[in-house]
Amino acid sequence: MKILISNDDGITAEGIKALAQNLSKEHEVYIVAPDRERSAAGHSLTLHSPIRVEELEPQYGVKRSWITNGTPGDCVKIAICALLEKNELPDIVISGINHGPNLGVDILYSGTVSCALEAAMLHYPAIAVSLASMTPDPVYFNASAKFICRFLPKIAKIKFPKKCILNINTPALEEEDVAGVEITHLGTKMFTDEYDKRIDPRGKAYYWMAGELTSHHEEDGSDIAALRANRVSITPVTFEMTHKEIMKELEEEFCKGGKCSWYGYDAYNK
Repeated sequence: MKILISNDDGITAEGIKALAQNLSKEHEVYIVAPDRERSAAGHSLTLHSPIRVEELEPQYGVKRSWITNGTPGDCVKIAICALLEKNELPDIVISGINHGPNLGVDILYSGTVSCALEAAMLHYPAIAVSLASMTPDPVYFNASAKFICRFLPKIAKIKFPKKCILNINTPALEEEDVAGVEITHLGTKMFTDEYDKRIDPRGKAYYWMAGELTSHHEEDGSDIAALRANRVSITPVTFEMTHKEIMKELEEEFCKGGKCSWYGYDAYNK
């Protein structure tokens, strides 16, 4: 299998190293990753400045690897559209392993998840993988990478949905201590919204985001609840953001009888 790996923690991060080293034992792996940490970059692309790309000597057992000054989304887009040869295009794109969880509505800020979503937008199957730990212990990253290696053959047995990625979060535990796998929906918020106000040497105020893990109760079946129960969480996430359930109600209210000409050219020419 040909696999493209990227992330938002940068090419030297423990997570991408563990993922590449494990996957490259059985697969043809390529890396295009940021040259520095780009956490919480969200789904941004570089439009008004050049994207610099440098091919490196292959590392972590991969076939080829590049670094770029671009965003996580840039990495996947430029890899597929410009860097990889036709015979190198991936069968699947994997983003991660992120250093820290990507759960609930907080995935909207995630560069890791956005990396995978960019691949889905380009019609490639994609996975985002995060380790639910803020400590850089290589043992847990390796356990997370081993799970992905065992998970990949199972993906071949399903029809991977279009416009969709699988957002996977693994607990910070060794393999034998994980309580299983759960297919989940997105929970609410993983972190509180708090800012730490400080004063610089010139007397001016500045702020650090200082959110902490919430103790909010999560209903069973959510990604956050699964992680708290020491299970791997797998959540299908789509970039199809149309709220289809309310469309009929909107049509009935604003376009009664199929007539939507109460505003615009037709309304002013009656």
